[in-house]
Amino acid sequence: MEILNLTEPSRIENPLDGDYMQYTLANGAVVKKAHREPVAIDENEFLVSGARDWRDEELYKTDYIVPLTDHPDHAATLAYRAALRDWPSTSDFPDTKPTL
Repeated sequence: MEILNLTEPSRIENPLDGDYMQYTLANGAVVKKAHREPVAIDENEFLVSGARDWRDEELYKTDYIVPLTDHPDHAATLAYRAALRDWPSTSDFPDTKPTL
């Protein structure tokens, strides 16, 4: 796991409470969160958080299509958005991302 202190890069070893940290996991997932004392690094928690962040970004990027009923990918996008919303409750979460 690679850790960066986004608030103050020189404090990687000893971050202060509230420093904004970036964690890059072995699978390439990136999680950004505020540092809090004490730090308990649970890799599964970071995987889940990163997966939810990715899902939220995908939903945001497809928001504009929802009201456009004549959009050529409207039906596929609605199905994709439903899969994104349901994904956290499936056995595939967070390992297998839904695809459009």
